[in-house]
Amino acid sequence: MALHPVLETVTARIIQRSKPSRGAYLAHLEAARVKGVQRGALACTNLAHGFAAFPANDKLSLKELKKPSVAIVSAYNDMLSAHQPFEGFPALIKDAVREVGAVAQFAGGTPAMCDGVTQGQPGMELSLFSRDAIAMATAVALSHNMFDSAVYLGVCDKIVPGLLIGALHFGHLPAVFVPAGPMTTGLSNSEKAKIRQLYAQGKVGRAELLEGESQSYHSAGTCTFYGTANSNQMLMEVMGLHLPGAAFITPNTPLRDELTKAAARRAAVITAQSSEYLPVGHVVDEKSIVNAIVALLTTGGSTNHTLHLVAIAKAAGIVIDWNDFDELSKVVPSLTRIYPNGNADVNHFHAAGGTGFVIRELLDGGLLHDDVTTILGKGLRAHCKEPFLGEGKEGSPGVVWKDAPTESGDEAVLRKISAPFAPDGGTVLVQGNLGRAVMKVSAVKPEHQTVEAPALVFNSQEDFMDAYKAGMLDRDFVAVLRFQGPRANGMPELHALTPALANLQDAGRHVALVTDGRMSGASGKVPAAIHVSPEVLAGGALGLVRDGDIIRVCARSGTLEALVESSVWHSRSLATADLTPNGVGMGRELFAMFRNSVCEAEKGATTFGLPSPIPTTVGLHDKDPVGNTVPGSDEDYSMKKDA
Repeated sequence: MALHPVLETVTARIIQRSKPSRGAYLAHLEAARVKGVQRGALACTNLAHGFAAFPANDKLSLKELKKPSVAIVSAYNDMLSAHQPFEGFPALIKDAVREVGAVAQFAGGTPAMCDGVTQGQPGMELSLFSRDAIAMATAVALSHNMFDSAVYLGVCDKIVPGLLIGALHFGHLPAVFVPAGPMTTGLSNSEKAKIRQLYAQGKVGRAELLEGESQSYHSAGTCTFYGTANSNQMLMEVMGLHLPGAAFITPNTPLRDELTKAAARRAAVITAQSSEYLPVGHVVDEKSIVNAIVALLTTGGSTNHTLHLVAIAKAAGIVIDWNDFDELSKVVPSLTRIYPNGNADVNHFHAAGGTGFVIRELLDGGLLHDDVTTILGKGLRAHCKEPFLGEGKEGSPGVVWKDAPTESGDEAVLRKISAPFAPDGGTVLVQGNLGRAVMKVSAVKPEHQTVEAPALVFNSQEDFMDAYKAGMLDRDFVAVLRFQGPRANGMPELHALTPALANLQDAGRHVALVTDGRMSGASGKVPAAIHVSPEVLAGGALGLVRDGDIIRVCARSGTLEALVESSVWHSRSLATADLTPNGVGMGRELFAMFRNSVCEAEKGATTFGLPSPIPTTVGLHDKDPVGNTVPGSDEDYSMKKDA
């Protein structure tokens, strides 16, 4: 199938736009490579420190400077249900890599906070910045230069993007991402949402609410709705950083363990010591980033990735923006209905056909690039598979892959590209005199996708909830919630508002939210223009809005406007607010440097910049592995090890 012309156009534009920074990135990658094992560049004292506590046989392997060493970088903690299963993964990984003549070392751990625990709490103001902190922790783990490849253990919201950003700053090393899988299905998502709305109305108490939440979030594994955590897993599959079909296999099962072992073995055989050298800095290229955007759109994934994918791309020297998302969304059809965009959870989606089905349908429809390199060393079509337990060495368990089903197991959840749920991806760019913002309308009914109503301005979500509880919001309005951007308070998610706004909409009121904060993939059925950029503290126009201004939010026309006479609008001064409390308590003082240096949302809300050229005196290879000069882009790069 020929590529869709919009996919071709957007990809070509990204490649052209990214040439300077991508070229600089690839030069950095080449400069970091050494001949032989990476630890061969260390002095004897360095190396002795690096294996002092290791078992004798592994220590001997590390001394000989012949066998590759695999780093384990883990975001394990046992408070996050999704990350608790990682406790036992390092032992599985170490044993598995020994089977293929390599050694694995636990290189380091990273932070891993749970947005579900911190929603509506001060700790949520650290959440977005934890992504860059995780990237920094990943860099610390890899900075010992002992390693020839790495496996990354992570699942949830900021954690996988942070791990990948860190991995890309060591782009000369191969990277394999290893998920833990979703928890088994508990209380249905629709019932959970109903209980939350009843609690917001005061019709059930805290005991009933807690019981409902506990039945929903009930065991080890990822939360089963399609928020940021499960969107992460979808994107890792489509970017070729997982083994095929690995994302949605439940924890603590034989197949999950065998997939972990297989991933570890794969990481050990794609190092520069082999003929299959696959550095992550080349696996993640312009085409794989476009593939990730397409996968996000077709599955109705988390709006957090309109930040995270920008940041991930930036780490690899690739420049994308919200226009790219918007243009692709217009031609990428919706192939899934997973909560909050439907009633099914990710277990139901996996049973209906899963990621392999989605990848094949998009490839057949010309909406994904097949000519990318994945950790299998093949094109993306090799990932149109699903894993099963099968016979391994000498009759032991192992993994076999079979073609993904050709027919959906449930067309209420997963459909072919010839009969999609909707002709577009449901994520749109809205813009106007209030700035640029993202709207996700996958779960928003058509009659709610345009709202024109008076503004009610709030400077905190607590102020909004106080007004709701006081009965002051029983009207048509657009809630303008400002001072929620990364500079102001770390750009928290604002899910505490969702039940209240949903109740008002259900009661027949025309309501919408406009904010420089976040709502994530669980934003649901209420229209919300989020990530408004620039934020107020960067001169953003939300600071000019006053109560009673008529605001027009329209996903269909891409409009985000304050309908205020121009002379009045330009005569106003930006509003101010006392943000002192946002920097105090719950560790927020330690994150002042992030708030002071963060860029705007559309640029990824990152605290790091694009790669810069490095002096030739650093010691660049004169030639790349196929004899060309160090490239300015990797369009024609071939992954082969140095002779």
